[in-house]
Amino acid sequence: MQQSSPPPLPPHWPQQRIPRRRKQLRNWIIFLFILMLAASIYRSWSDRVERSIPFITKEAPPITELHPYVLLKKEELIAEAAELGIRILITDGHRSHEDQDALYEQGRTTKGPIVTHVKGGGSYHNYGLAIDFALLTPKGKAIWDLEYDGNRNGKPDWMEVVAIAKDLGFSWGGDWEGFKDYPHLQMDFGFSIAELRRGFRPPDDSTMAAE
Repeated sequence: MQQSSPPPLPPHWPQQRIPRRRKQLRNWIIFLFILMLAASIYRSWSDRVERSIPFITKEAPPITELHPYVLLKKEELIAEAAELGIRILITDGHRSHEDQDALYEQGRTTKGPIVTHVKGGGSYHNYGLAIDFALLTPKGKAIWDLEYDGNRNGKPDWMEVVAIAKDLGFSWGGDWEGFKDYPHLQMDFGFSIAELRRGFRPPDDSTMAAE
């Protein structure tokens, strides 16, 4: 007896499966996206919770240089100031705790004016998140004159540099209440000194400084 072969599949059968597979793939993509978003939100929430608890500390490697993003914006500051005919000198960047302690003693136990009110660990310089600048005259002399108008456009060069720095994401020590630190520019990325002391750090790929 001759065995009959199974009936052929309808011509439209594969086309019916394709939309279903596409729908399944789309659902998987949506699921993975939601999962990644939830993980990102959890990491952000977890970090904020940890930072809000005073007794939680983290192991942090010693900092010996400027944060990569601060370094990038420092170079942009120099370049953009030069476009306005203003030359600036970065007089300080990362500062060790020991150097900070020595600077604190200036005007107190050593000669010179008082230039800081914080000891080692109390400055954003100690975490590679701050720079200091001065203006350069045509002869290359560093000056800290807030009224100097070297490019002769009727505006103080100092404040033109500050405006550029703020556009780049820096905050300025001249805006502080009480003690004014006019050469000082910093990016804190939303971290307080207390949090930095406890070992919390902005990631190297941070690209936005908190206002």
